[in-house]
Amino acid sequence: MASNTLNLIASLSLTISILLSLYPQPAFSFQMEDFDGEEEYVLDHPVIIPNLRSRSRFLKTSPTKDKIRKGADCDPHPSLNICKGISANNGTSLLYCCKTHCRNVLSDWNNCGKCGNRCKFGQRCCSGVCTNVANNVNHCGKCGNRCSSGVQCDYGFCGYA
Repeated sequence: MASNTLNLIASLSLTISILLSLYPQPAFSFQMEDFDGEEEYVLDHPVIIPNLRSRSRFLKTSPTKDKIRKGADCDPHPSLNICKGISANNGTSLLYCCKTHCRNVLSDWNNCGKCGNRCKFGQRCCSGVCTNVANNVNHCGKCGNRCSSGVQCDYGFCGYA
């Protein structure tokens, strides 16, 4: 009896593994997308960076920066900080120095709206507000995905039910 059960389990697992190998794509795929989709932030207004290495006031120049790479190191000290409320990407990003890295507080799940404000499970950071995207008709499944008029958002899909 036990031998028949083991043979049945072995043949079922072999059949399932063969079927899964024929169809490698999952039925439901959830793709984690990058916060902003870009590798760097294009600043709306160039930032003047203090040159701290120069010892002469005549040699001190303040170079400007018009791009900051995503996750760039920053100094939390206000006068040395390159991302202190800087607007980027035509106003769609707002950069702050959270701990020691530049973060976009309008879309970063760990720093939503302000440094250290972490969104809960199932939420996304949409325009600086933690939003439940499973049933929000204005942010259905992801930020900015608006369902048509009269269509509900269920489980992150418009008109699922």
